[in-house]
Amino acid sequence: MEHNFIIAGFGGQGVLLAGEVLANAFMLDNKNVTWYPSYGAEMRGGTVNCEIVTSDEDVSEVNKPDADFIVALNQASFDRFLPKIKKGGWMIANSTLVKEDKPRADINYVFVPITKLADEKIGNVRMANILALGIVSKVSKLTTLETLTQALDNVIPPHRKNLLPLNIEALKIGYEYDFCLLYTSDAAD
Repeated sequence: MEHNFIIAGFGGQGVLLAGEVLANAFMLDNKNVTWYPSYGAEMRGGTVNCEIVTSDEDVSEVNKPDADFIVALNQASFDRFLPKIKKGGWMIANSTLVKEDKPRADINYVFVPITKLADEKIGNVRMANILALGIVSKVSKLTTLETLTQALDNVIPPHRKNLLPLNIEALKIGYEYDFCLLYTSDAAD
């Protein structure tokens, strides 16, 4: 079965790195995968997103009209990609920077203060992107924390390997977040 993910935010939030790690995790899980980055000319501070498509079969295409899972790390990304979520799909939103609003009743919402958690639990807001991947793993059930940890080790460049323990901690914090506090629509029923 094919699943489509979009991770979106502004430049500097590590959106493309998070997408690359997720794509690598799916490859480690022996899935077919594509990773398609998109960013504005502004780079840091501009709009950035990437699409990850994974499947047991060949991936049919990229830049699909809709997605199963969207991670919105800021309000502009939430607003832009909300219409692209399939009925019954998931919006995972960073409630530190996104207003907790549920304008669609046919999708599931997960609002987590991702940036705030990264700051308070790790002491580094730049770990918000990887913390979000822990949430994605828990919600989607399509890859494990262990596989994401291996993917991080594969993707993080040698001069940044000293940050691997913090990234692994961020993954765990996202995965272990108290999901009883999350909002979901009736779409999951």
